[in-house]
Amino acid sequence: MEGRDRPRRPAMLDPEDADQLWGDSDPALASEAAHSTANAVVYGPSHHAEDEPQAQRIGRIIDAEGLDEIARLWSRSPAVTLPGALWRLYLLRAWLERDPETITMRFREGSAASAPAAVQEPGAETDGPADREALVAPQPAELDERLAQLFTGTSETDVADILEQSAAFLRVLSQGTSADPRWRTHDDVAAHAVTGRAGALAATADELEQAAVRARAGRLD
Repeated sequence: MEGRDRPRRPAMLDPEDADQLWGDSDPALASEAAHSTANAVVYGPSHHAEDEPQAQRIGRIIDAEGLDEIARLWSRSPAVTLPGALWRLYLLRAWLERDPETITMRFREGSAASAPAAVQEPGAETDGPADREALVAPQPAELDERLAQLFTGTSETDVADILEQSAAFLRVLSQGTSADPRWRTHDDVAAHAVTGRAGALAATADELEQAAVRARAGRLD
C-alpha cells in the first residue's frame, strides 16, 4: 500500500474518512480506529474490515496520514493488544533510528553480561532467561530492518516472532552496564507511558512477551 511508511501527513483526508478515524471524544470509536488501522498496517486493509468499502476507507486513511500519525491512534491501547504492541514496536524502531550508536554499544554490553555458557540449537530448551535472550535477540540493525518490513507490510516473519525478538532485544539492552532504565524516541511526550517508566526496558519486554503469547494463540487483536 503506497505511502504507509511516510513520516508526515502528505494529504488532506475526506471529512467522512476523518470522522471514522479520529475518535478522541468517543473512546469506543478511537479504539475501533486503533484496531482497524493496526490490522491494516500488518495484514492489509481487508483483514479487520467488515466489508470492502470499509477496507478501502481504512486504506485511504493510512495512505493519507502516514505511519507517524496513525501510530498515535495506538498509543492509548492496552499493551497486550495488536495496536498496543505495535505502538511499543513503533517506539522501539524510532529509538533505533534516533540513537543507533548508543543502542549498539549497550547491546554489546548487555550481550557480554548475559551470554550463556553454550549456544544452543534453535528450538532447543533453554536453561533460563539469559540463554533464551542470547539465542533469539537480533542485532540492532537486523531488528531495525525487521521492524521496517513489519510496518510496510512486507515482512514474511510471523508477528509473534517479531514480538519475541523485540522483547529479547530489550532484555539484552537492560543488561548493559551503562543502561538507563528510560529510553528516548522522537516524541517523548507521546511515548512517556512506555519509555519514561523506571525499568522501561524490562517492563516493555514483559508486555511484548505477553503479546507474543496471545499472537501465537490467535488472540492478539
